[in-house]
Amino acid sequence: MHIQTLILNGSPRRNGDCAALIGEMQKYLEGHVRMCSSYYDGISPCIDCRYCKTHAGCAITDGMQEIYDCLASYDNVILASPVHYSELSGSLLGMLSRLQTYFCQRHFRGETPNLPKKNGVLILSGAQKGTETRARSTANILFREMNVAPVAFVFSGNTDFVPAAADRAALSEAKKAALLLNSLYQQKTAERMELDAETRR
Repeated sequence: MHIQTLILNGSPRRNGDCAALIGEMQKYLEGHVRMCSSYYDGISPCIDCRYCKTHAGCAITDGMQEIYDCLASYDNVILASPVHYSELSGSLLGMLSRLQTYFCQRHFRGETPNLPKKNGVLILSGAQKGTETRARSTANILFREMNVAPVAFVFSGNTDFVPAAADRAALSEAKKAALLLNSLYQQKTAERMELDAETRR
């Protein structure tokens, strides 16, 4: 069994600041990584059709179906976004508005979503420090909908003058975040093996 990580990238720049921080994490992150772009993977925002108030899943058939599958089985979720007007990118918010199906499952259909507990990392890039506060708060709401516990935060906050690829402090935090996810997975695996051994005794 290998660690599985889902990266949800809300940046329109394929080689921009978020990409630099994601790339630094990927150097050290073990296991399988699935990356999804809110800009380039053709995932629709929620259209408020109310289908999920009475039915499982989502009425829209697109790449979000694979993300639902990942959320039901993966170990980690990484959210990455530039800060736009002190908020996550509009594209990422649009894509993750499709988490509405989990809200409706709990609050309207009285069911518990099949979402194992996962560890999460938030990556933000922005031109000014202090603008990340609201974006970070929104990300925590989204993490909660996905049953993700945020364990690390990576922020490059002076990108007008220092690109993230040259931001040593942010790159260091990205590396630490990846190593932390590896360590937490190893710890969970060891605990599971110990529990299985006790069960067999």
